[in-house]
Amino acid sequence: MINFNSKFNSKAANIGFFVSNELKFKANKSVPTETIYKINSFLKKVSKNNKKEILSFDLSENQKCFLIIIKKNLETYEVNNLGAALKSNLKLDKSIKNICMLTDSISEDIVLEFAYGFELKSYNFDKYKSKKDNVVQSIDLTVKNLNSLKLKYKNFSSIKEGVFLARDLVSEPPNVLNPKRYTEEIKKLTKLGLKVEILNEKNLKQLGMHSLLGVGQGSQNETFLVVVQWNGAKANFGKPLAFVGKGVCFDTGGISLKPARFMEEMKYDMGGSAVVIGLMKCLATRKAKVNAIGVVGLVENMPDGNAQRPGDIVKSYSGKTIEVLNTDAEGRLVLADALTYTEKKFNPKFIIDLATLTGAIIMALGEEYAGLFSNNDKLSKELHDIGNKINEKVWRLPLHKNYDKLMNSAYADVQNINYAGGAGSITAAQFLQRFILKETPWVHLDIAGMAFSKKAASLNSGGATGFGVRLLNDLIKKHYEKR
Repeated sequence: MINFNSKFNSKAANIGFFVSNELKFKANKSVPTETIYKINSFLKKVSKNNKKEILSFDLSENQKCFLIIIKKNLETYEVNNLGAALKSNLKLDKSIKNICMLTDSISEDIVLEFAYGFELKSYNFDKYKSKKDNVVQSIDLTVKNLNSLKLKYKNFSSIKEGVFLARDLVSEPPNVLNPKRYTEEIKKLTKLGLKVEILNEKNLKQLGMHSLLGVGQGSQNETFLVVVQWNGAKANFGKPLAFVGKGVCFDTGGISLKPARFMEEMKYDMGGSAVVIGLMKCLATRKAKVNAIGVVGLVENMPDGNAQRPGDIVKSYSGKTIEVLNTDAEGRLVLADALTYTEKKFNPKFIIDLATLTGAIIMALGEEYAGLFSNNDKLSKELHDIGNKINEKVWRLPLHKNYDKLMNSAYADVQNINYAGGAGSITAAQFLQRFILKETPWVHLDIAGMAFSKKAASLNSGGATGFGVRLLNDLIKKHYEKR
């Protein structure tokens, strides 16, 4: 928890300060001379080769001091990581409930980004635990321009809410978050001013979305396409921005059944849709001056007697026919109909889709980068640059006609896997590109390695990451929001 105050409590049980990389400490009159002397005495003993970012020591039997080392020319994500590092430090000692921190030696921007990192690291999903960790650890940041800073921080809080919603959705067990329940969670966002339209199976059949419907025909849970709209700018502001997400609430692989080991992780296969919904909440909460569309296909891929078979041919919403050679390549079938529908109905300025689409992208990029595929250099560069700045990194991989022809089917317009072998992520993207019919600027983000992590990372504690919400929000804010 973050609190902003105008007065520093030098007598608090835990106090904190920001010091330069040269380990020099100065403070204003609110800090007792004796405290300053003890801190400088401590810093003199710290090795010049010290690589720790956070130092702590006891000022007395009743008071502890934390020192945050601020290096010169820190990138935005490095400041976020400092805040997260402090939170990680506090988790090791649950007796520390609060730290009063003086910020007069750093800029407002650093204060905001530091607090933001602390809160992002604070996420915990213990909803289903009998014994919950109810310890609340907070920092009180003493700032000069209190009201101004509080107002500025509202923007960061809005982004955090979007990230946390994405993490919550991905973390829910599949017996709870089935497609129907997912639609109900999305409908709750209407109270923020979002418009939500839910297309059920009857609607999807009338529209001819047999690519999406085929994925869910083996499940007793109904399939849906959900459209979420945020109209934060005037109608004449221009074409809306569109974001499309894969929402496979559980993926067994269907008839092309996955191995049992680690299949429980397939509850995360709706990670792309969670990012889209989290982003839409973020835009609504911060009243973004932009018009945006979020479209998610919600489905469950199960292997019952009515399930889609390898060798089936289905007709997509675009009119193109698809030969389903592997029912475990289902995400692209979901996105195929969602992409064409989004392009045809909303004529957007661009479309960005997100999906935990291929294991091949994890083999290529691990958990460091999302794979980016696009028909537009400008949009690709914008995402790449922002990703590097906030550490939600993307790496562009090629699209080419020689890869595209590997997706030609002998019996239909396109097949859903590349049987020639290799380039699994690229050929999946080539498949998706065939369903962009009007040359709309388009980016596909394969986030299979980024939506969930078994190990803790800089801004999350392991599990669902919410990767993509911050990236897309910052893209909108920097390049596409009304000034």
